[in-house]
Amino acid sequence: ETSLPSALKMSSREDEESVNPTEVKMSQIVMPCHSNHRQELSVGQLLKWIDSSACLSAERHAGCPCVTASMDDIHFEHTISVGQVVNIKAKVNRAFNTSMEVGVQVSCEDLFLDRHWRVCHAYATFVTQRTNTGKKVILKPILPHTEKEQVEYSVAAERRRVRMLHDDIIKDLLGNAVAAEKTKVESVELVLPPHANHQVNTFGGQIMAWMVNVATIAASRLSRAHPTLRTIDMFTFRGPSQVGDRLLLRAIVNNAFKNSMEVGVRAEAYHEEGPNRHINSAFMIFEVLDDHRKLCTLPRIRPEPLEGGRRFQEAIARKKIRLDRKYIISCKQGEVPLSVPWDPRNQVYLSYNNVSALKMLAARNNWRLSSEKDKVRLYTMEQKSTLSFRVESEVDVPAHRAFDLLAELSNRPGWDTHYQKCELIHRVDDDDFLYRVVTPSVSDEGHLQDFILLASKRKPCGSGSARFCVIIALILFQISYYNQASPEVVPYISTDIAGLSSSFYHNFCSCRQYLTRNRLETISPTV
Repeated sequence: ETSLPSALKMSSREDEESVNPTEVKMSQIVMPCHSNHRQELSVGQLLKWIDSSACLSAERHAGCPCVTASMDDIHFEHTISVGQVVNIKAKVNRAFNTSMEVGVQVSCEDLFLDRHWRVCHAYATFVTQRTNTGKKVILKPILPHTEKEQVEYSVAAERRRVRMLHDDIIKDLLGNAVAAEKTKVESVELVLPPHANHQVNTFGGQIMAWMVNVATIAASRLSRAHPTLRTIDMFTFRGPSQVGDRLLLRAIVNNAFKNSMEVGVRAEAYHEEGPNRHINSAFMIFEVLDDHRKLCTLPRIRPEPLEGGRRFQEAIARKKIRLDRKYIISCKQGEVPLSVPWDPRNQVYLSYNNVSALKMLAARNNWRLSSEKDKVRLYTMEQKSTLSFRVESEVDVPAHRAFDLLAELSNRPGWDTHYQKCELIHRVDDDDFLYRVVTPSVSDEGHLQDFILLASKRKPCGSGSARFCVIIALILFQISYYNQASPEVVPYISTDIAGLSSSFYHNFCSCRQYLTRNRLETISPTV
């Protein structure tokens, strides 16, 4: 059993600057032994540090040994040179019964220039190990304190939903396939004590570093150059390995696009005469830069039969998913388009954006009261080119009942004059629905306007979400309506914001009457 790096330090529970008891910090100076051929920090080494920090954070919350279950996509924004300092901060965002999400922020510091910049962020899922009697360890819920922690806590449930649907999306996109055998790489590593953690299991970060190594060799065989790792698709840990295991690492280029290639890596563990155990898989995206640091055009893959075909088509599917994620999820909230083309293949990311956008708006604390009438309040918030508004009122209706009534948009024309017609046109799943809304035009009297809305409703997930249930209950006793105003929406609310009209008040009065009238009886949705 080996000790963790000496530079690793946990934030003290008495530290007044940190209210999150799961927070773990690490600072490492990049030495030549940590670098690649460009004298930049090896991605494999960085992954080892990330995994160590995240594991300690998870174990601090769980109070028992934990193992890495998966690592979400990681996009590296900058490289880190020898002599610079890497700062890593990890903390548990949310616990789900026996698993938890750990958020990791990585930044770089230049000691001589006094500069700091962000390198990447990652979300890792850790699970608790069973007790000696074989029972699962049930995790206590996380209690967020700051506004930022509350947002991360809330959106963590949506990220978990995306992870669980990831494999199903790929299956929907499969087709014919080809592959390139000439890029195959196989390597065997013996797990020694320095490669293990305090539980005598192989460090997840060490496994990931070995996987990066064989993937780089495979990418080099196709490009005949030194490739640069740009993106890692989700690492999925399927089982542990221990000291004495042999790790068989296989890598192959699944597909090559114009300026990038995807390398698939598989790690198997075996011990003496025992069978091979599949313990990890990952997909890595490489690029090749010329002497002027411009992207090189990559050669095409020579097709081969059998499993290569499946890998080729799956790589195309994953590229499509990555583009959707980058377009909808990965960009900053202010850069998310207010209107996004609907596609069944990207619906999980659209609904993620739908839910996270609402939760982030609800978490803001810089709302300004624009007008109020009989306890119906209109708030606005301006951020750069975006105008957001919130209408609030209190109702004497049980929270769960108010949620059910307002979640059924088909009944909204009965109390909202802006909704002339609202029909359900597609049931995406049990939680997401597409509606067609017809409204009278404000600028052109006598004409109608059509909107297609994606409605996403979420209930608390798991028994560990009791506090989240309370938050929902409080919000729904105080009904709140949020919107980010696009050019199509502004005409409906501009006079209210300017104080020239109180249509928002009449709408909420109608809403209150609708909720009170139906607080006990069951209404039938209009489809």
